[in-house]
Amino acid sequence: MFSWFREIDATERKTFWACFGGWALDALDVQLFSLVIPTLLALWHISKADAGMITSVTLIASALGGWVGGAISDRIGRVRALQVMILWFALATFASAFAQDYNQLLVLKALQGLGFGGEWAAGVALMSEAIRPSHRGKALGTVQSAWAVGWGASVLIQTSIYSFVPPEIAWRLLFGLGLIPAILVIFVRRHVPEPEASPARAPKAQQARTPLLGIFSPDVLRVTLVGLLLGTGAHGGYYAVTSWLPTYLKTERHLSTLGTGAYLAVIIVAFFFGCIAAAHLLDRIGRRRTVGLFALSCVIVVLAYVFLPIGDTAMLILGFPLGFCSAGIPASMGALFSELYPGGIRGTGVGFCYNAGRIVSAIFPFLVGHLSEQMSLGAAIGIDAAVAYGLVVVAVLMLPETKAVKLDAVDAPGAPAGAGVRSSAPAQ
Repeated sequence: MFSWFREIDATERKTFWACFGGWALDALDVQLFSLVIPTLLALWHISKADAGMITSVTLIASALGGWVGGAISDRIGRVRALQVMILWFALATFASAFAQDYNQLLVLKALQGLGFGGEWAAGVALMSEAIRPSHRGKALGTVQSAWAVGWGASVLIQTSIYSFVPPEIAWRLLFGLGLIPAILVIFVRRHVPEPEASPARAPKAQQARTPLLGIFSPDVLRVTLVGLLLGTGAHGGYYAVTSWLPTYLKTERHLSTLGTGAYLAVIIVAFFFGCIAAAHLLDRIGRRRTVGLFALSCVIVVLAYVFLPIGDTAMLILGFPLGFCSAGIPASMGALFSELYPGGIRGTGVGFCYNAGRIVSAIFPFLVGHLSEQMSLGAAIGIDAAVAYGLVVVAVLMLPETKAVKLDAVDAPGAPAGAGVRSSAPAQ
């Protein structure tokens, strides 16, 4: 399963571990909020719609952060941008521990979102250029599995702290741990070099002057718009489920904190294996087929999870395919998006497509909270998620296959932006 890892060199491995660690710690910080929603509902007497608004604002901020962070990586380099973004979201999460009311937490979570989105964009651009084409899909998909590692760590930490510390203090301790990712910057600074394919290492005359807006040039505009649709559906479905799942298990399934942790553990482990499966499918059957397969599976499994009249044991078992299928789309988007753009605007394109979809998808977790006032929370989750994943199926049908294309730092002089990327022959 991981035999490909032995074929890459030391520099590729160090880059892999830096991005894997960054994404795991990113997930640790981001997922903490979904775990403390029940506590905040009780302590601050806010509504579910208010809690959903915090998640939505965070996602909107992460979209802007991804777009801008990707553009920054196109100008100052992937490695330097990665360091800046890791420090940003770590400090914002830590500051959230000191929020005194709803409005303060809303602002701090928005600041966290800026760094969260930028970190992913810089990391994917770095990985896509540092790893050889034959293993790019496996490497980027496996890095996405780090989300399960960070998510799992957040559940374990939350379960442990809530078992010994009163909830009104425990939630602050959880956010305080958000400073941990800052340590990763030391490793990145010492061991991860800028890739040869990075536009930051190209001659200045060939570097993109306006990467922030270059993704809207006529030759790549269609890709950008379809990528936005795909990102909207992928994130809308994922966050409609994961933002509200702990609350659903606790309020409608009436599980204790420990019981909720057990159900989430099954989903998180399955998410990890789903990322690994998608990673291998990307380099075997291609990007489009992998994304489409997982999107259709998500629709079926999510509806079964929240609508079928099943007992707690059956729900625990069904949690595995739920986590497995929800992993495949995010695990695939890094490889797909990075191969659709030329080097000079690659970071910007990756950051926009993956994160800008969150601006639109941010409505989904808010709607779950709003719709749950008229129907059950489970029904609201199921309807929203099914609509969102349906958008992914539509979008992937409109994109080209980019399996194993060779990435260059910039286009050849005089060539239209992106032409060299989409028309490249697969590298062996």
